Amino acid sequence: MTVVYLLLGSNESNRQHNIKQALRLIALKGCEIVNQSGLYETEAWGLKEQQPFLNQAIAVRTALPPLQLLGTLKSIEKEVGRVETIKWGPRVSDIDILFYGSSVINEPALTVPHPFLHQRRFTLAPLSEIAPQLLHPVFNKTVALLLQECEDTSEVKPALNLEL
Repeated sequence: MTVVYLLLGSNESNRQHNIKQALRLIALKGCEIVNQSGLYETEAWGLKEQQPFLNQAIAVRTALPPLQLLGTLKSIEKEVGRVETIKWGPRVSDIDILFYGSSVINEPALTVPHPFLHQRRFTLAPLSEIAPQLLHPVFNKTVALLLQECEDTSEVKPALNLEL
């Protein structure tokens, strides 16, 4: 079993419901959720002119190999309601693999650790809540230090009035 860190996001329809549904499906499809951050309301990254996202970082334990896990997560995104549109555009469901144990994976379909992880406050803030001492195997820095050094100034704040 490998501990994998994922980031869930949604900025269309009922964002809170979409994340809750994704969590339920992740737990049903080969992943045991072992930790989860609170919900964060985050400014869109990349393509700024869209609704804010809700994001949540989770840790799961799974026996699924990386590419099979990626396929499972893509099918969950679609089941929740994701339709492929433009890169960094609005989406009902988005699930990214941030870390797969301490593995470094460079496949055409999958790069782990996530290649933009260190540049995205919306990823690092919730991840730092549940795994501040997790070591990035390429940069050899903790998640807490990556957050501290992150140059992204996008607004990221706990969604205190929302619970799953």
